[in-house]
Amino acid sequence: MILVTGANGNLGSATLAALRARGVAATGGSRTPGSGMRRLDFDDHTSLDLTGVATLVLISAGYAEDDRVVGRHAAVLDAAVRDGVRHIVYTSLTTAGDHLGFALAHRATERRVRAAGPSWTILRNGLYAELFGGLLRWTGDGVESPFGDGALAAVAREDLAEATAIVAAHPEGHGGRVYDLVGTPVTADQVAGRLQVPHRTIGLGEYRRRLLEETPGLLPFQPPMLASIATGIRHGFLDGTTPHLTDLLGRPARDPLPVAAAAASATRPEAGGSAARRTAG
Repeated sequence: MILVTGANGNLGSATLAALRARGVAATGGSRTPGSGMRRLDFDDHTSLDLTGVATLVLISAGYAEDDRVVGRHAAVLDAAVRDGVRHIVYTSLTTAGDHLGFALAHRATERRVRAAGPSWTILRNGLYAELFGGLLRWTGDGVESPFGDGALAAVAREDLAEATAIVAAHPEGHGGRVYDLVGTPVTADQVAGRLQVPHRTIGLGEYRRRLLEETPGLLPFQPPMLASIATGIRHGFLDGTTPHLTDLLGRPARDPLPVAAAAASATRPEAGGSAARRTAG
């Protein structure tokens, strides 16, 4: 049996749906499980029962400081070893993201996955096109961002979910592999052009000030995380490409530009909501 953690989250639910669309038997685990799911609360070790699971898809458990995230992942990996899981698929962060403010938890977990014992596959996911578009800020008749003319090799979440399902369905062909799943470079100017509005660049200092002073609801670790994304894109560290995603999918990746534009459009003032909080899986 395949079990997908974080099955009520965006990436987890999409992965579970992709598996089922391929006719693959799979179930989900969540702190708040729906029908047919298992209760898996990474902070409650007594809930981590992986009996009968052959392949575990470990969706990164973000929304916390590094020590807590790594501790959560360690607890799940311990349970996987104890309960006889044969293969672990971990959704990590693109190789180009080593300098990002949330990279450490991913790389520390990768070490633990490799050392755990079961066969493994690491999927180093690029940043979502949905995130890129959602981080543009509407102002007046256009959008602002700290990204300058830098590009992001953005990837549609749906493509990452499908790639994860492909690996999880036949893990024997992917043991010991690390895939760097990035998409096509897009810029904030291109997204704004798709929306038919102007784009204005703001400085990184102004962006950080807005995160700290004008964005309610952010957790303490999120402003530096978001600022690291901004400077990484702005200075050209996140625009590299690899063929891994298209190789796994067996087709071209989805164009991230309309995906990013749709996410930006959804944050227009009349649509409501703040994208800065919606940054994880």
